[in-house]
Amino acid sequence: MGKQNNIRSFKQVLGMGLLAGMRSAAAPALASHILSDHKGAAFRNHPIGFLSSIAIADVLKVMALGEFLVDKLPFTPNRTRPVSVAVRCLSGALAGAGIYSDAGRKPLTGAVLGCLVAGASTYASFYLRKGLSRTGAGNFISGVIEDAFVVSAGIKLAQTV
Repeated sequence: MGKQNNIRSFKQVLGMGLLAGMRSAAAPALASHILSDHKGAAFRNHPIGFLSSIAIADVLKVMALGEFLVDKLPFTPNRTRPVSVAVRCLSGALAGAGIYSDAGRKPLTGAVLGCLVAGASTYASFYLRKGLSRTGAGNFISGVIEDAFVVSAGIKLAQTV
């Protein structure tokens, strides 16, 4: 495994963690999309090999789209609630473990990195969005801006494979 592959997988895991903190379903959906192109049978037999399933990737993408809609509803719980933070951290951990496993690296390391970045991103994106809402953009517009960032960053991460 080359140094370039290590750097690429590291950047992808950091990116997945960032996205997980903003939209919890985005990171697993993106990781599964990337891994569904994986041709090796060894990864499919891995404990998180289910992420390489095209059907799982499609279900996760639908869930991510649903989260884009639900996020802007007035009754949607705050992302900094302990349960929400935990879900975002688990999302980053799952995506990080999958990406690191696929790169031949230790999945636990990818999980820890993805989890830590997702936790930090949860709070950073919360306060950023809160600040944006106060500028007159409102919660809906600031949410759409956040969605646009998640989608564009996700496309960029998928292209680095």
